[in-house]
Amino acid sequence: MNKVYVSSPFRGDEDGNVAKARWYARYVADEGYLPVVPHIYFTQFLRDHIPEERNKAMQMNRVLLLECSELWVFGNVISEGMKQEIEWAKAAGIPIRYFDERMVESAHG
Repeated sequence: MNKVYVSSPFRGDEDGNVAKARWYARYVADEGYLPVVPHIYFTQFLRDHIPEERNKAMQMNRVLLLECSELWVFGNVISEGMKQEIEWAKAAGIPIRYFDERMVESAHG
């Protein structure tokens, strides 16, 4: 089963964004892939508002992303963290797909 890294916003409306990320993960799973959604998991024990902990989470995100076959970007807003994930995927030659909040795919972000 191919792993798909889910990139979506976290900061701002954290509870709402985590709920959306769960929905995106379900969509990825329903499409037959293994969803990798670190911003749901890492925020359970690392605090995003503390720079050192956010940096640690981003380093771990990169490790996970590089183990995935694709990056799927969800939502209508590209956050700073998402921009970094997109750059990592591009540098590694990992295919990127873009979706809006309703999981409608677009040609690019």
